[in-house]
Amino acid sequence: MGMNKSEIIEEIAAQKNLSFKKAEEIVSTVFDSMADALKAGERIEIRGFGSFVVKDYKPYTGRNPKTGESIAVAPKKLPFFKVGKELKERVSK
Repeated sequence: MGMNKSEIIEEIAAQKNLSFKKAEEIVSTVFDSMADALKAGERIEIRGFGSFVVKDYKPYTGRNPKTGESIAVAPKKLPFFKVGKELKERVSK
C-alpha cells in the first residue's frame, strides 16, 4: 500500500526509542521547513534521496470532460520531486 505521516512518525519513534509526540514534532518540523523553503522558491536536495523544486506552469485552455466546454486554466506553481540515483537503484533491486 503506502506509508503515511503517522506511520513515518511511528517508525522513527520505534527506531530511535523516542516518544510518539517527540517523533511527531521532529517530522512536522522537517515537513514544515521543506514546505516553507519551497514556498520561498528554494530548491531542496537530499543526497541519495532526491530533490524538490517548484515548477511554474503557464496558463492554458483546457476542456471540461463532462461537457466538452473550453475552460481557461490559470497559471500555477506546483512542487516537483526528482528521484536521486541512489534511491532509484535501491528501489529497482
